[in-house]
Amino acid sequence: MQLHWHTEPLLLITLLGVGWLYALAIGPLRKRIAKQEDFPFLCCILFYTGLVVTYLAVGSPLDQLGEQFLFSAHMLQHMLLIYASTTLFIYGTPTWLIDWLLQAVFLRNVMRLLSHPACGGLLFTFVYTVWHVPALYELALHDKRMHILEHWTMFSLGLIMLWPYLSKSRLVPRHSFGVRMLAIFLLMVGQLPVFAFLTFAGEAIYPTYIWAPRIINLDPLNDQILGGIIMKVVNMGFSLTMLAITFYQWSISENEVDSQEVLLN
Repeated sequence: MQLHWHTEPLLLITLLGVGWLYALAIGPLRKRIAKQEDFPFLCCILFYTGLVVTYLAVGSPLDQLGEQFLFSAHMLQHMLLIYASTTLFIYGTPTWLIDWLLQAVFLRNVMRLLSHPACGGLLFTFVYTVWHVPALYELALHDKRMHILEHWTMFSLGLIMLWPYLSKSRLVPRHSFGVRMLAIFLLMVGQLPVFAFLTFAGEAIYPTYIWAPRIINLDPLNDQILGGIIMKVVNMGFSLTMLAITFYQWSISENEVDSQEVLLN
C-alpha cells in the first residue's frame, strides 16, 4: 500500500481558484463591493481553513483509504465535507460579500427556495440516502467521475442544508427560531434509516471493503459499523449543538422583547 496526496489539476485549480477569487473580493475589490468595510481578518482565517479542510478530505491519503480500504475512512471524509468545510465557508464569507453574490433577484429567489429547511433538508437526506445504496456506492468507488459527483453533491447539499441555521446573509437570512429547532430535530431523524442500515445489517454490504486488504485490525463488518457510528455521532453532535445555540438565542431574543415591553409600559 502506497498512500499519496492528490495533485490532480482539476482539484488544485478549483481550490486555488476559489482561494484567489476570495482574496480579490476581500482585498483589492473590497472597497468597490463593501464601501467602508474593514478587512475581515477572522473571516479570512475561517475561509482558508475551510479550503485546507476540503483538501484534507479529498486530496490527502484519507481519500485513498476511503476509496480502497476502509468504509469508516470514507465516512469521515464525507463528514468533513458536509459539516466542517461548509461551516467554515459560511462563517468565513463576510455578510457584505454573501449579499453581493446574491444581489441578482433570480439567484436570490433560487437560494431562498433551495435553502428553505423543508427543501434543503429533504434534498440532502434523499441524496445522502441514495448514495449509500450498494450499487451506486460501488459505482462511485470505481468511477472517478461518479466519485467527484458524489463528493460535490455531499458538499453542495450540505451547504444548502446548513444555510438556514448558519447563514449571515441579510437577503437570504436564517429562519425563525421555532422552524429551525423543528427542522434540526427532523434532520436527526432523517439520517436514522441510513444509520440503521449500516449499523444493524449483520453483514458487510459493500464488496470493495469486503475484499480489501486489512490494513488495520478491523474486519469489514466492524469497519462498516464504525462508519455508521461516525456518521451518527457527528450528525447528533452538530445537530444538538445547533439546537442548544438556537434555543439560547431564542431565549435571549424573548428577554429583549420583554424588556422593551416593560420600558414602553
